[in-house]
Amino acid sequence: MSAGTGSAGGATYESAGVSIEAGDRAVELMKVWVEQARRPEMIGGIGGFAGLFDASALKAYDRPLLASSADGVGTKVAIAQALDKHDTIGFDLVGMLVDDLVVCGAEPLFLTDYIATGRVVPERIAAIVKGIAEACVSAGCALIGGETAEHPGLLGPDEYDVAGSTTGVVEASQLLGPGRVRPGDAVVAMASSGLHSNGYSLVRHVLLNEGGRSLEEHVDDLGRTLGEELLEPTRIYAKACLDLARDTETHAMSHITGGGLAANLERVLPVELSATLDRTTWSLPPVFELVSRTGAVAREDLERTLNCGVGMVSLTAPEDADRAVSLLAGHGIEAWVVGTVALADDQDGGRVRLRGDHR
Repeated sequence: MSAGTGSAGGATYESAGVSIEAGDRAVELMKVWVEQARRPEMIGGIGGFAGLFDASALKAYDRPLLASSADGVGTKVAIAQALDKHDTIGFDLVGMLVDDLVVCGAEPLFLTDYIATGRVVPERIAAIVKGIAEACVSAGCALIGGETAEHPGLLGPDEYDVAGSTTGVVEASQLLGPGRVRPGDAVVAMASSGLHSNGYSLVRHVLLNEGGRSLEEHVDDLGRTLGEELLEPTRIYAKACLDLARDTETHAMSHITGGGLAANLERVLPVELSATLDRTTWSLPPVFELVSRTGAVAREDLERTLNCGVGMVSLTAPEDADRAVSLLAGHGIEAWVVGTVALADDQDGGRVRLRGDHR
């Protein structure tokens, strides 16, 4: 009797390309990592149909607002697959999720993930979940559940994609956003760790396709191989930003993802205000220079696609700007005042302008 057929020669799930045994093995391997990403409110462990979180903790709030976010990693997974290194991509997923929550002042509570793959390789799935769990610890949220789906015929055997969703909570009276922003607010920039998880379609096209570079190539300007640079995990700002919201007069924050610095900051500017940012306050990190130079990418296109070295910004009362920079340094995040908010004229309402040239 051939492998993958039933006793009567009929088709089985395994003969269709789905291995229940591999899935079970992956669950066993990931358990150790999931257990590390717990909060006291989490009830039970993995294996149930739904993750449980004790919401009685919300009784401590006068008016708790729940915040939610869903996202993925995008084509950065292609770099992880090409390098066969899968234990950092989880930081990109968690960073994209929790840092969208904290901009409104919400504390991330729990996260669920979804991994779709052409073939379940237990060790690979466990490595992905390891990264997700470690990133949840960095963000202070629980990895409460998830799903691994095997999709033969839809994805190649070594292809996968990851996505997730997260839920957080903020006291209504502490909600950050455009309504709190005032003229004179300082725009405090927080350094990114690199490309984070946006613009990889452009980056891969420019460096790998047009530039003909290899991921294994050592690039002197980067001080490491191109693959190592492109796989640098997204910085997670969650705990630092929560401290910033609690300990300074910060009115709003913006997570700098797809669309770049100006477009994302405009999302938290009221229409009667504008912001001016000064490029001379920071140097463009080498990987962005490399993309620009290799592909002759115009500055306008670079800035509306990539974070260009700034992964998060806060709009903070000017008297607290220095304190904000110091607080962020205590979290290991380089920060600086990049610009200011002012009353807008009729043409600049709600707009962000960048001026000057990078150092």
